[in-house]
Amino acid sequence: MIAGNARTCEAVIIGGGFYGSAIAVYLAKERGFRNIVLLEREPALLMRASYNNQARVHNGYHYPRSFITAYRSRINLPRFVQQWPEAVKQDFTKLYAIARHNSKVTARQFERFCQDIGASIKRAAVPARALFEPRLIEDVFQVEEYAFDSTRLATWAERELRECGVQIRYQTRATAIHQGPETSLEVLTEKDGVAERLSCRYAFNCSYSGTNHLAGDFPGVQTRLKQEITEMALMQMPPALEGVGITVMDGPFFSAMPFPARNLHTLSHVRFTPHLHWDDERGIDPYEKLRLHPRESRVNRMVRDVGRYIPSMLAARHVDSLYEVKTVLAKNEVDDGRPILFEKHATLPGCYSVLGGKIDNIYDVLEKLNAEVF
Repeated sequence: MIAGNARTCEAVIIGGGFYGSAIAVYLAKERGFRNIVLLEREPALLMRASYNNQARVHNGYHYPRSFITAYRSRINLPRFVQQWPEAVKQDFTKLYAIARHNSKVTARQFERFCQDIGASIKRAAVPARALFEPRLIEDVFQVEEYAFDSTRLATWAERELRECGVQIRYQTRATAIHQGPETSLEVLTEKDGVAERLSCRYAFNCSYSGTNHLAGDFPGVQTRLKQEITEMALMQMPPALEGVGITVMDGPFFSAMPFPARNLHTLSHVRFTPHLHWDDERGIDPYEKLRLHPRESRVNRMVRDVGRYIPSMLAARHVDSLYEVKTVLAKNEVDDGRPILFEKHATLPGCYSVLGGKIDNIYDVLEKLNAEVF
């Protein structure tokens, strides 16, 4: 049942991940919104995809086949570090190694690509190069790339939202968006079996994997989405790898990145991290698919393959695994592109859907919002 009359507010943000939180702060501080409600289905902010990921602040190196994505990352990284210095881990050595076989980029091409986007790169020192099996690795480079602590970003978000007067409703799920009277929207919510209506002028759908899973007049996004259930293995590294982050590319692709929130490393692998994938459709609840998915870790297969390239990885200890639904734009399955999704719904004026592929994309979102007339 729906409790009482609709409560009126200026904007409703659906999703309390990093994007939803940052957009709410932006609307309050930069655009003068005074009555904002943020809905989060979990008991705290940044608990889902914002936490269950590689924790990489990109600087462009990851995207040699998408100049625009790479260049935008290179431009956005220093802004992110300056804005959230307390959440950024910089005190580790970051290495990119190019595989000799089956790589889609050679060492020379990778070096030239980094120079083209203006990203710092130099050949790694001998001790770093000694970590790798030379018969499988063409070259090794030291670069500038960082990791972020999502728990510290959550602390920032909670503080800023409170200071901005944003009302956060935890363990509350948005179920539908309807066209209301005149220029208003009505967002239906549910918590503990009790439904409520929020009347607002603007609604920002930042629910990531749940982007298309709202009922009512919500039309869904025009861009086709793909869903994946992924496993990020959390590893205790052996001494030789404790202060190092490594990415081997581009084909036999894997990464070991510091995960500051747990003082561990994530281990991800292009073949073994994705467990299951499907085209996003109404009626296929991604959260339910994740809940029912068997937690059968593939970490042993990851470690065995990675150990061929980095022998000391065989001594790493598996501590835990993070399972999550990863949502990507289907059109970018075959390349390195990770553009944001930013859609204004013409049939539902005042309603926006926002989805990003990586944390530094937040500046691309804010630029889009800067161009909007509210």
